[in-house]
Amino acid sequence: MPAKPAPIKKSAKKAAAKEEKPAEPVPEAAPVEAPPAEAAPVEAPAEAAVAGSAPAAEAPAPEAAPAEAAPVEEPPKPSTPPPPAVPTSAPQSLSVDDINDTSVTLKWRSPESIGSGLDGYLVEYCKEGSSEWVAANTEVITSNRFVISGLTTGDLLNIRVVAVNAGGRSEPVVLPQPVPVREIVDRPKIRLPRALRSRHVKHVGEQINLVIPFCGKPKPVISWTKDGQPLDTKKVNIRNSDKDSILFIRKSEREDSGSYEMTVKVDSFEDKATLVIQIVDLPGPPASVKLVDSWGFNAALEWTPPKDNGNTEITGYTIQKADKKTGEWFTVLEHFHRLNATVSDLVMGNVYTFRVFAENKVGRSETAAVTKDAAHIQKTVPAEVVVPCPVGIVYKPPEYKEHDFSEAPKFTAPLSDRAATVGYNTKLLCAVRGSPKPKIEWLKNQMIIGDDPKYRQINNQGVCSLEIRKPSSFDGGVYTCRAKNALGEATVACRLEVKQVTILDDKDRK
Repeated sequence: MPAKPAPIKKSAKKAAAKEEKPAEPVPEAAPVEAPPAEAAPVEAPAEAAVAGSAPAAEAPAPEAAPAEAAPVEEPPKPSTPPPPAVPTSAPQSLSVDDINDTSVTLKWRSPESIGSGLDGYLVEYCKEGSSEWVAANTEVITSNRFVISGLTTGDLLNIRVVAVNAGGRSEPVVLPQPVPVREIVDRPKIRLPRALRSRHVKHVGEQINLVIPFCGKPKPVISWTKDGQPLDTKKVNIRNSDKDSILFIRKSEREDSGSYEMTVKVDSFEDKATLVIQIVDLPGPPASVKLVDSWGFNAALEWTPPKDNGNTEITGYTIQKADKKTGEWFTVLEHFHRLNATVSDLVMGNVYTFRVFAENKVGRSETAAVTKDAAHIQKTVPAEVVVPCPVGIVYKPPEYKEHDFSEAPKFTAPLSDRAATVGYNTKLLCAVRGSPKPKIEWLKNQMIIGDDPKYRQINNQGVCSLEIRKPSSFDGGVYTCRAKNALGEATVACRLEVKQVTILDDKDRK
C-alpha cells in the first residue's frame, strides 16, 4: 500500500511538463488571434483532471490574461449599391396634327411617370403589312411635336413614340389607326371681317391696308380683280400667305374706288368675297349762282349743284355775303340744304355780293361760286312794307287792344285757426292777388299791429305771412289780414290760441 503514491508524483511531473510545452507559443499568438490564447487554459484543466493535480493547472493562467485585453479591428463595411435605373411610362395622347402628301405631323403629351428622368423621345413608323419599324429621328428629341418628312404619297403607316432615359426605352404609344400619306382637301373659306362687309370709305391720300383671312387645304390659289378686270400691280400691292391676303395701297386716289373681288380656289372648290372701296375728296363749287331779286333789306339767291361732288353726296351749302365798302366775307347760312335762299337783315344803302360753297362728308369746297350781279339796298323804304309782297299791295298790320289786367284784391288761400305753445314762435300764412299790387295790413282783435317788433310781416309774390315771436298767453285772439288797392278791399281772419305748458312735480306724477 505505501508504494502506490510514487507513481502519482511521477505522473504529476509528466502532466506539468505537458502543460509547459503548449503554453510557450501562447504569448506570441495572443496579439494576433484571440481564440488560440483562450484554448490553452481550456486544455490544461482537462489534462490536469486526469493527472489529479490542481496546482499545476492554475500555473499558466497569468500568461493568458494579456491575450484577452488586446484590441480587435473590425473590417470596413461595403458601400450600398445605387438603385437600378427605371424607364418612364409610355407617352400620352399621341395624335396626328397635320397631314400632306409627303409628311405627317404628330403631337403627344409627356409620360405620366418620369422614372429615372427623361432624355427625349424616339419616333418610329412601319408600313402597313410590314413588321420592320423605321426610326424617323436618329437622335432623341425633347419636343412633344415632330414632323415625319420625306414620305411617299399613298403609303399607309403605323406610327409609335417611345420615351428614352437611363433605364432604357419606355412602353410605346401607338396610333390606333394607320395613317394614309395623302393631301386632305379642305374647302376654301374667306372670313371677311365685319368692318369690310359694307362700303369702305377713305379720303384721298390716305393709306389702305386691308387684311382678309381665309382657310383651305392645300394652300389655296388667290386672285384679285377690280370691276371685273385684273388689278394694276403698279398701284395696288397684294401680299398672300397661308392664312390671309393683304390688299395694300400706299397713297389712295379717286381712281382707286371700285368693287374689288377676291377669289380663293382649291382644286375645283372656290370662294369669293367682294369689297367696295370708296375714295372721297372735297367737292367742287356750285356750277352757278345768281341774284334773283332784292327788295327792302332782303336778297333772293339761286344756284345749281357742283359738277364734282367729291365722289360722295352733297350734304349742304354755305352762303356768305360781302359789303362792297369793306370787302370782308361773313357767313349768313351754313349747312343749308336747298338750292335757293333768301338773305335778310341787309344794311340800307349798302351794296352786297354773295358766294356759295358746297359741302360733303369730307368738308367744304375750296372755292365758291360768286354772284355776277350785286344787290343794292335802297335808302328809301316805305314804312308799311314789312314783308316781301307783289307790287301794288300794301300790308297794313291789324290793331290790337291792350288787355286790362286790373283786379280788386282777392284771397286765394285763407288763414287757418292755429294753436301755439308759450315761448315757441308761430306763423300765420295766406295768399292774395290783385292789380295793382294791394297793400297788406295785419290786425289783432280789430287793432292794427303796425310796426310792433314782436311781429314780423312779409309779403312775397302775393304770399303774406305774420310771424309771432315767442308768444305768451296774452297774444291769443283773432288775427285779420286786410288787402286793399284802388279797386277794392278784402279781408281774411283766424283765431290763435296760445297754450301754457304745465310741468308736473314728482308728487303730482304719483
